[in-house]
Amino acid sequence: QVQLVESGGGLVQAGGSLRLSCAASGRTLSRAVMGWFRQAPGKEREFVATITWRLETTSYADSVKGRFTISRDNAKNTVSLQMNTLKPEDTAIYYCAAAFRASEVIKHLSGYDYWGQGTQVTVSS
Repeated sequence: QVQLVESGGGLVQAGGSLRLSCAASGRTLSRAVMGWFRQAPGKEREFVATITWRLETTSYADSVKGRFTISRDNAKNTVSLQMNTLKPEDTAIYYCAAAFRASEVIKHLSGYDYWGQGTQVTVSS
């Protein structure tokens, strides 16, 4: 059984930065496509960023492109999301997800096999 645990969320002022981490246990992430999603109150969960395992190809939602960076550390079995120039509209619960049967970028929720419990990010104006 794979467990994903997110950390690093918190309260930050607009323009600030946070770094989220997702640690895995139970299975190596070295051949998993990893993704970050977020869900704001009253809204559906949406794609934020993804990274493949083969070439570490990345893809981002337009709303975060140029501000967020996804990366992976296979030696530590973790995936991170560096979030800069945060905006109030980035406020949400952030979830990491893993897909073990894919090798290309995945932007849809149904493409992932495992999910973490989420970490709250709140950006004040």
